Amino acid sequence: MYLRVRLSLRTRLTAISVLGLAAGLAAGAIGLTAVLALALERSADADTRTTADAIAQLVAADAVPDPLPVAGNDVRVQIVDERGRIRAASIGADRLVPMLYAGEREQLAADPTGAVTVPGSRLGLRGPVRVIAQPAGGPAQPRTVLVARSMADLNRSVALVRVILLMTFPLLAAAVTVIVWRAVGATLRPVEKLRAGAAEITGGDQAGHLPVPGGGDEIHRLAVTLNDMLDRLEAARARQRAFVADAAHELRSPLASLRTQLEVAQRLGSRTDWPAVADDLLADSQRLSRLVDDLLLLARADQQADQPGVVLGPVGPVELGELAATVAARYSRPPVRVVPPDRPLWIAGDPDALVRVLANLLDNAVRHARSEVLVTARPAGPHWHELLVTDDGPGVPPADRQRVFDRFTRLDDARARDAGGAGLGLAIVAQLVRRHGGTVELADAVRADDAVRADDAVRADDAAGRDAAAAGCDGARRTGLQVRVLLPADPVDDEPGPE
Repeated sequence: MYLRVRLSLRTRLTAISVLGLAAGLAAGAIGLTAVLALALERSADADTRTTADAIAQLVAADAVPDPLPVAGNDVRVQIVDERGRIRAASIGADRLVPMLYAGEREQLAADPTGAVTVPGSRLGLRGPVRVIAQPAGGPAQPRTVLVARSMADLNRSVALVRVILLMTFPLLAAAVTVIVWRAVGATLRPVEKLRAGAAEITGGDQAGHLPVPGGGDEIHRLAVTLNDMLDRLEAARARQRAFVADAAHELRSPLASLRTQLEVAQRLGSRTDWPAVADDLLADSQRLSRLVDDLLLLARADQQADQPGVVLGPVGPVELGELAATVAARYSRPPVRVVPPDRPLWIAGDPDALVRVLANLLDNAVRHARSEVLVTARPAGPHWHELLVTDDGPGVPPADRQRVFDRFTRLDDARARDAGGAGLGLAIVAQLVRRHGGTVELADAVRADDAVRADDAVRADDAAGRDAAAAGCDGARRTGLQVRVLLPADPVDDEPGPE
């Protein structure tokens, strides 16, 4: 039966490191002994050839002693003639049989720089013997100097090095194993802390952070990245919880109103004014339907939150001046005045979505305006068009101008629930404008007609004029709210507009 043993990462890394190092050390040891043996052999050949050259010089000078002088007991020298007869020999060398056979002498004659290895028993020496041949004498009396050197001591040195390596290799491998084990453990210790921290965060209800190790290595950057991800996830969870809670609260209000009206009508029986009840129920159901539609629209936008510029609905050409006039015609009190552009301003987008954007802005403006709402469509450069919605209401404090685009956001004084709306209008505007590749922002709006009245009154020199000037200055200081929607122009609408 096959049993698979799962090893820890630390064990696998240590095993891989030690095995790789062991293989490298083994290859290095083999190479070292081979190179050492080759170097010693070449050194012995050089010494042997030096001896042969010295004997050849004695032959050339016709001053060959008998016996031939040699250094050491592991060297043998013979001088043979062309017929293989021994003419002189060193102490210990055979005087009857040459060191090399005829074929071996012919091999060296063809390669004067070479050498042959013969058994030491042939010469009465220990171990293998290296023999070289050096030509000597003249053409009249050719001679060959044969010098043999025992390799026993050199082989013994190589064997000693090999034994030392074999003895130290396990000790070195064990030391390396301990060092690698501790190094890998120290490297993986922050990873284990990250795992423990992740397990603690997963098991608990509170948000937390993973421990960040010191230094700027890969694990440090991993911990920082994971903590950033946890922060984003926690922020998303917080938004989801708030969204669910606000949605449940907003849905509960019309449902509770529907239930209350039905219960009251049931208790009154025949005295119930059913047409009035039907009107109230229809209003609450319409409010509930609008809220559900808004939530579905925001949910669809969230699904494509990472794709700005991708419109949710069908895309077609939309003229901003016509859009402003069409939507503004729905409102009567307070009046909505449209300032038409000097030329058609075309953009590419979803007509229904753009109508929804302007309708939401006008709903807010009409709800909080004192006397009038102004809608302006104008070019904002060669590649952009802007849509301005200005009212003379209380405005929005600068500190809240980003917060009002969050979902279910209402300001205490001007965005109360009783005034209508669930706090989703501007959130939908921001999402739809972003889908069209544009931006939306809030700013103060000074009423131009109030400023003109103030300037006229300042020029008056009577007491009534001064009073009017004071009133005009107060009017000029009155600020409303201006919403600026910037949208990319349709590429076919390339006529440059004023900056």
